[in-house]
Amino acid sequence: MDFNSLVNNIKKKQSFLCVGLDTDINKIPKHLLSCEDPIFEFNKQIIDATKDFCVAYKPNIAFYESLGKKGWWSLEKTLNYIPKDIFTIADAKRGDIGNTTDYYGKTYFETYNFDSLTVAPYMGHDSVTPYLQHKGKWVIVLALTSNAGALDFQLQKLHDNSFVFEKVLKISKNWGTEENMMYVVGATKADMLTKIREHVPNHFLLIPGVGAQGGSLKDVAHYGMNKHCGLLVNSSRGIIYASHNEDFAKAAGSKAKEIQQEMKQILTENNIIN
Repeated sequence: MDFNSLVNNIKKKQSFLCVGLDTDINKIPKHLLSCEDPIFEFNKQIIDATKDFCVAYKPNIAFYESLGKKGWWSLEKTLNYIPKDIFTIADAKRGDIGNTTDYYGKTYFETYNFDSLTVAPYMGHDSVTPYLQHKGKWVIVLALTSNAGALDFQLQKLHDNSFVFEKVLKISKNWGTEENMMYVVGATKADMLTKIREHVPNHFLLIPGVGAQGGSLKDVAHYGMNKHCGLLVNSSRGIIYASHNEDFAKAAGSKAKEIQQEMKQILTENNIIN
């Protein structure tokens, strides 16, 4: 999916919601465990309930690969079930070089045909740029994350009084363009979005941490939204585990619609939609 298609879909759906499919076999409703493929059945019902309110889905790869070949089959079926006009993110956070990177690219962009892949930039340009050779695909680079360990490196000050994450932005933005690179910024770091927009004003930002992790959608939009919207705000647990009972899909749809309605208001206030 290209830049314009993503922007147009945000306007059409009046939403910049990404639903995280962090599907934990230990957390899905018990009545699904008798299904042939409980993971896919859960995802299928979540997708049916939320597809009208979101513009992206983000499966966290760890929840699938931990189950071996059955998990990979569930992931493949899930991807095939997602409507083609919805952006897909492989949340794998890969970070390697050489042939390893080449084969990670083949895995997620060719075998599974994801639109994008999350990547850790710690090893430098040759751990990121190979993915950019895949036409029509996106790399989503980790910039500033919400976890406590972000203090260990990302928020350390350099000699010029800038943060390490700013150095990552300054250098990496030259590896690709705003049409094939995005950045991950945790919603709980919303006050840092002003600094981030100084470096990457036109790139899309993937913002996890709204909902169960306590991030504020209004703050994220206030500090991070640009003239194209430029945001994909992810909610995982807050939507897919809105209920643990047989009404889980209905509850997920209601929560997704609630967030979409708030996003519609924000998009209107920012003159991105009428």
